[in-house]
Formats: sequence, structure tokens, C-alpha cells
Amino acid sequence: MKYDYLIVGSGLYGATFAYYAQKRGKKCLVIDKREHLGGNVYCEKIEGINVHKYGAHIFHTSNKIVWDFVNSFVEFNRYTNCPVANYRGELYNLPFNMNTFNKMWPDVHTPLEAQAKIDSQKFKGVPSNLEEQAMSLVGKDIYMKLIKDYTEKQWGRDCKELPAFIIKRLPVRLIFDNNYFNDKYQGIPVGGYNKLIDGLLEGVDCKTDIDFFASEYRNWKEYADKLVYTGALDEYFDYSLGKLDWRTVNFKTRIENTPNYQGNAVVNYTSHDKPYTRVIEHKHFEMFGQEVYDCPKTVISEEYSTEYEDGMEQFYPVNDDRNNALAEKYRAFAAQEENVIFGGRLAQYKYYDMAPIIEEVMKLFN
Repeated sequence: MKYDYLIVGSGLYGATFAYYAQKRGKKCLVIDKREHLGGNVYCEKIEGINVHKYGAHIFHTSNKIVWDFVNSFVEFNRYTNCPVANYRGELYNLPFNMNTFNKMWPDVHTPLEAQAKIDSQKFKGVPSNLEEQAMSLVGKDIYMKLIKDYTEKQWGRDCKELPAFIIKRLPVRLIFDNNYFNDKYQGIPVGGYNKLIDGLLEGVDCKTDIDFFASEYRNWKEYADKLVYTGALDEYFDYSLGKLDWRTVNFKTRIENTPNYQGNAVVNYTSHDKPYTRVIEHKHFEMFGQEVYDCPKTVISEEYSTEYEDGMEQFYPVNDDRNNALAEKYRAFAAQEENVIFGGRLAQYKYYDMAPIIEEVMKLFN
């Protein structure tokens, strides 16, 4: 059979594209090199808990069209992301808000006092690196306890060696509000993200365990009129200009014989005394109140940020000058490819949240 589209990758971009194409009468074949569909939003059921296998995914958007769209496949719950930062046993609310400032400086009780304290510690001058940029926004105390070590663990580099633009701005909220996102809508699919992916791909031909580059589909024109490619940008061009750098995350997931391990879905560890950047307790994404204790065990994942090597999963593009320049050259190549659409985080070498990925596909079809 000849398809209208061969779609490489079944993550949110590929699955949403397949949904809209099929709605318009197009025949699609989706292939994925993993054993499952869904890309990084895939959930694995362990002890009755939907475990975010590739890290926490919290859907948030202010676009009601996108929100209604995803809810048409699966109901989203009321989960609100309120991370906690653990600095050597001291607990702070994130994002930076009046609860954070009062814990950091017990004599600070009002927004005016908090702003004055931050202003007194700010870096003065034009920031030339991430450290100076961060201190110009939130001052020295917050930088030292809640940013410095965490960022160095995340990027594997000293903050003085990282470019300032990585932290263009940090949210400083002079209110008592622990909600991490400013978006109007946020939540988690009831029953996990697999339900969303299954809804998007219903009726679409899908094959897993297929490596595009090591399969017959590499000669995609024999199978489809057009290619939708969501894999790594440099790999498509056989690394002809060199490799783009990525950071990746290793997950150590385990079952704990307790109904409530840390009391929150997300706890960041912001000092070097812990090698992991954060710990996710997955049940708190979908279980609330008594539900937490009705499920006698819990599942946690420690996240270890590391430099990408071949065979690992690519998570975060390293958007320094070298990589940005190289990515632009590859994008110029991509623009010249006939009947090929490059979409998503890997193929565009750009970090995306989930909602903007869906918006981008919507714009293509509208």
C-alpha cells in the first residue's frame, strides 16, 4: 500500500499530525524505534500507578482550543504543579515567591521587604555568564541555595562557564502562590498519557520496533508521498556537518513500601550533596487525599542529568553558540528537502513543552 504520509516517531508531534491527516482522508503509517507508542509521554503501569517513564510531563496551556482538544480524547485532572526545593534538608517552595523568601529570610514578611532584600544582593552590571545573570535577577542567597548547584548538575558545567541567555529570566512572584505555571489550564490525563496517544492514533496504521535508518522505510518514497520526520535533525543528514550536543537524563525508578514517600510529585535537590537533580513520586500526579493511602505502595524516580552519548535518549538541546550555529546549517538543509516535514523537539533542535507542539501541528493543518 502507498501511504500519503510516512510518520517517523509516535510522540505528540507525530501522533497529532497523524490524527489531523487522517481526519482529512489521508492514509498514514506511523513507525517508532521503541517498543511502544507515545514517545517521551509514554506511561508504564507499576503497582497501579501510571509512571512517567521518561520524566514528569505536566500539561499546561492558556490556549483553550488546545485544552479542549486534548480533553476530547481523555479527561484531564486538576493537578497543579507546586515543586519543592530541598537544599541540604531545608525545604523551599518553587517558583520563587513570598513563601520562598520568608523561608530564606525569616524577617521578610511583605512584598516590599522581599524586593528590598533581593535588590540589596543583586549583581550590578551587564551579566556575562549564567551566574551573573541569575544574581542580577534574584540576588546571591537564592542563587547560591536554589540555582547554582542544581544548574551545574543539570548542565554538567560550572555556572560561570554557561552563557547568560540560558536563564533569560527567573520568575520572582511577590505573592504567596506556589503554582509553578502561569497558564490558565493544567493537569494530567486521568489514566495516563497513553490514553491521549491511543486516541490520537485510533485507526492509524502503526509499527513499533522499527528503526527508520536501519529499515526498508529509509527509502520512504517507495512507501509514501510525503515524510514527516520527528527524529534527530543531524542524524537525518548522517551527521554530515558534525553532531549536535544534547543533555540526557538517566532514571533510577524503584518501588517504595509506603503509601507516601515525599508528599509531593516533584522535589528538586539543589545542592551537590545529592547526585540527582530531582525525585518524582508519580502517584501524586493522579492520586489526591485518601487515594494516596488507599494505594499501599509508591513509585519514585531519581533523575540524573548527564552528557548524551550514542545510544542514549536525547532530552535537552545544548543551545550554546556552537550548537545553535550548527543547527541553523542543518535547518537550511532541511528547508531544501522536498516533501519532508521536520517537526518536534529532536527534528527542530528546540526544547518544547507539550501544548506548543500540538499548536504547531494545528497551524500546519489550518
